[in-house]
Amino acid sequence: MKRIGNWLPHPLLTPVLVLIWLLLNNSFAPGQILLGLLLGWAIPRFTLGFWPQRVRIRRPGRLLHFTGIFLYDVIIANLAVARLILVGPDRLHPAFVVVPLDLTAELAISLLANAICLTPGTVSAELSADRHQLLVHALDCSDPQELVATIKARFEAPLKEIFEC
Repeated sequence: MKRIGNWLPHPLLTPVLVLIWLLLNNSFAPGQILLGLLLGWAIPRFTLGFWPQRVRIRRPGRLLHFTGIFLYDVIIANLAVARLILVGPDRLHPAFVVVPLDLTAELAISLLANAICLTPGTVSAELSADRHQLLVHALDCSDPQELVATIKARFEAPLKEIFEC
């Protein structure tokens, strides 16, 4: 089993990378599938030294649920940002908000920061040196506490369940 672990160090990441490759290319042609499989194997294999620890997904079903919530939030945020653009910049309330973190796993913190960045209208700006606070910039934020509560409930809590509990 150790030999397989050396050749396929992150078995869950490989199919995800293959799927992402195929979706980015908008093609399921045999050549694209083969290239996706090659990349899905090579990227985890050659970046093994950059992974601080083996990724352990504690609740895979919750990961699928989180992915659905995230995709829904991205769609809703796209519509909200489009509305904000049409209304005009004079009605925006940009703000920097500090989000206190309960996460401790580096991968979970990274995924949280990336989920925030990938959701239109918000950007992760800085992680504190002690990794207990994340500075987030919001394009339109009339209630900073509501934004913090939303991030913690919709993104941080599921990531904590997936990677830490």
